[in-house]
Amino acid sequence: MYLDIFLTFARVGALTFGGGYAMLPILQREVVDNRHWVSEAEVMNYYAVSQCLPGLIAVNTAIFIGNKIKRSRGGLLAALGVVFPSLVIITLIAAFISGFADLPLVQNAFAGIRACVFVLILNSILKLRKGSVVDLFSLIICVVIFLLSVLTDLNPILFIVAAGLAGAFWRQNRKEAKR
Repeated sequence: MYLDIFLTFARVGALTFGGGYAMLPILQREVVDNRHWVSEAEVMNYYAVSQCLPGLIAVNTAIFIGNKIKRSRGGLLAALGVVFPSLVIITLIAAFISGFADLPLVQNAFAGIRACVFVLILNSILKLRKGSVVDLFSLIICVVIFLLSVLTDLNPILFIVAAGLAGAFWRQNRKEAKR
């Protein structure tokens, strides 16, 4: 099982270009659809918390999922697995890129990769929307936070804390109103 955790997260790490946001569809396919280790809601929760923590979203999310599967050893192996391919690829690229970076073929390849990463991130956003914007209240929070993030230079942590407090307050008041 430990080897399976490492190899699964190594596959996620090897197939993820563009960082933590781009990894979400691949991660969901591997750990939710193929392995059934966690539910889609759990992945979304881990992903949301991982964005609030210091460090890389991919590593934080891998640690949460690995920890759920096989406690601390699972978390460690998942984290090592997700970073291992990047470490190898970056080391190889760093050794050779200086001689090739100015070639039009390489620049065009990176332009294509950037376009692909944009689509992967957009796909992740659309999947997150389905599970996150579920009622009028969550839509209002989404729109307000989006506008604040575009129109101000406030720290994103403030948005997360404010949205969490608003959600907790709103849901608690709705429960009490139903009684």
